[in-house]
This record gives sequence, structure tokens and C-alpha cells, in this order.
Amino acid sequence: MLAFEQFGAGPWGTLQLADLGADVVKVEDPASGGDVGRYVPPYQEGEDSLFFETFNRGKKSIALDLRRPEARPVLEDLVRATDAVYSNLRGDQPRRLGLTYEQLEHVNPRIVCCSLSGFGMTGPRAAEGGYDYMVQGLAGWMSLTGEPDGPPTKSGLSLVDLSGGYASTIALLAGLWRARRDGVGCDCDVSLFETALHELMYVGTWAATRGYEPPRRHNSAHPSIVPFQNFRAADGWLVVACPKQKFFERLCEAIGRPEVSADHRFSDFAARDENRVKLLAILDDAFAQRSADDWLSALAAAGVPCARVNSVAEALQEPQALARETVVEHEHPALGTVRTVRTPLRVGEDVRPPERGPFRGEHTDEILREWCDYSPERVHGLREAGVFGE
Repeated sequence: MLAFEQFGAGPWGTLQLADLGADVVKVEDPASGGDVGRYVPPYQEGEDSLFFETFNRGKKSIALDLRRPEARPVLEDLVRATDAVYSNLRGDQPRRLGLTYEQLEHVNPRIVCCSLSGFGMTGPRAAEGGYDYMVQGLAGWMSLTGEPDGPPTKSGLSLVDLSGGYASTIALLAGLWRARRDGVGCDCDVSLFETALHELMYVGTWAATRGYEPPRRHNSAHPSIVPFQNFRAADGWLVVACPKQKFFERLCEAIGRPEVSADHRFSDFAARDENRVKLLAILDDAFAQRSADDWLSALAAAGVPCARVNSVAEALQEPQALARETVVEHEHPALGTVRTVRTPLRVGEDVRPPERGPFRGEHTDEILREWCDYSPERVHGLREAGVFGE
């Protein structure tokens, strides 16, 4: 597949396919220095960065300046040889650059053209750029996040970008399946904004159907299920989840207060939600008496869902992560040994070994030779014409 992508959301989506064995070829603009992710600090040297490696391991790169008229035939020859054209540009850009199905179907009727943009390819904001932080605010996420008396707060990670990447990949795979079934390709139009709205999930349903206004809760508490939140132990934090009645009853036994589960004020979900302040005062007091390790052992033995609140470094060293070899490594000539987190998509037994991300335009000659059967003389002529940059 050809990927006109940069920064986070788009490269994250195609990374999942690359990790699963797809040939992902980044088409980088030589006039702008290629993918802007190459230059993101703090761990950056020249056109190499750990940011770029995170999103682009196992891909290839060609340089192509679509502003040059000689580049269009090259693009069309590449489209003939591939299954998909993917982009994460502004919503108006695919059409301007000639990357829609209508503009490419004469070259390859089965081509699937997937656009991931901030706001989609239609509507009043189609020509605007959209970034994760902006969309978290616009889609209501920030109003849901943080302490009740604090300011609106973004997620600690760029979850809209990541979710948009996953959503676009799902759309692309559906389009490819349809093209193989019917012999006809299509456009896929995915936006970060609609992805974020979709991920409001039941809160969005409650708001759209009943006008619900979700309050922010202390300690990252669930909006309606109690207890389902963080608790401070004597020496740290843990998460406790009681999404079933049996878990709440086991929790009361584990903290030495079995009578609490029999109290009519806490007898079911609705009662616990109505009386959450009184219940949480009891639980806060109990958890403060012992260490996090003590509580994690006691709750696990009782069958209560729980987890430590880890730092990032601690999370990467969790026994479960180590057992499943979740952190993988590859060598890079400028960055040395790079350790990244593998895709969670485990499909079959074939696991692609991690490979470094491509240098900008590294595979231009190789791809044009193998995909398009270009001679060295033709490649040289295109290079002289500036199609691959100065």
C-alpha cells in the first residue's frame, strides 16, 4: 500500500498493518523534508527520532514531489501495482492531490483510497487541520477528564490520534475485502472528530437521548458504578473495579467489613451510586490502613478485580508484558538499540520481526524497479527532473 502520511494518527494506523506483514510504502514529500515526525524531540538526530521509529518501524519510504507534473505518471504506475492508497491529510487534500477513488479508478478499478483527516472530506471544516488536543476539547473529552474542581483536562496520551489510526485501518480492511469480493474499490472517509464522538460511547447515548450531563468524579471514578476507581493506599495508588454485585460483596469481606454489603444504602448499583459519598468514605479509610502490595494480594485472593497504578517504566516491566514479549527491539545506525511496544494484534503464528523505520526516500529506486519495472535510466531521468526532490 501507498501511505501519504505523517506525524501520529495515520502512521499509527498503517503501523498495525506493517506489523502484521503488509508492505507499507511511505510517500514522503522531499520539499518539506518528509514526515514531520522525523524531527520531533527530545530523542532526535538529523532526520531520525525515536518518535518516528515508534510509528514507522518495518515500513519503506519513497520520495515523490506531486507538485511536479512528471510525478503524476509515476504515482499512477504505483497505484496499478498496489491495493490501497492511504492518506492522513486535511479533508480537502486527497482530491486536490488526486488521491480519491474517482481520480484513480481508471488506473486501478480495485484500488481502495482511505482518507483519515481531522474533520472528514465534507462539511464546513473539511479544509481545516485537526489535531488530537483540539479534538479532545471539541468532542467533549476534556469536559469529562480531571478532578471536579480542576480545569478541563486532556488524556495523558493522544488517544484520538491512536483511535483514529485504528478506525481508519478497520475501514481500509473492510474496503479491501469488498474490493476482492466485488472487483470494485472505494473511498474510505474517516475523521478524528467523528472517531472521538463515537468513543463517547454510552455517555454519548445518555447525553443524546436523555440530555445527560456527566459530572467529573474524584480519583478517576466511573460515572455510575461504585466502587470503580482509584484508591490511595498507605504508600501508593491502586485501581479497584466492582462492575458486578459479587465483586462488591467480596470487596467488603476483604476489607473486613462484610456488613457494608448488607447495608440497604449499598445493596445494588443504584443505591451505591446514590450514596457514593458515604460508601467511599468507608473505603477510603480502609485502604489507607495498609500498603498497596498488601491490598493487591488480599483483593486478588478474594477475586476482586484490581491493579497497581504504575509508572510507564513499571508498566513495561510488568510480568505479563515480559511473558508475552510485548517490548521488542531493533537496531538503528543513528539511534542504536531502539525498544518499542509491539502491536496487540496477534494473528496466526507468523510474527514479523521488528525492523527500523526507513530513511527518507530510501527505497525509491527499489520500489520503482520492483513495482513498476522502471529501468535505471528512467529512474535517473526522473531524478534529474526533480521528481524525487533536489
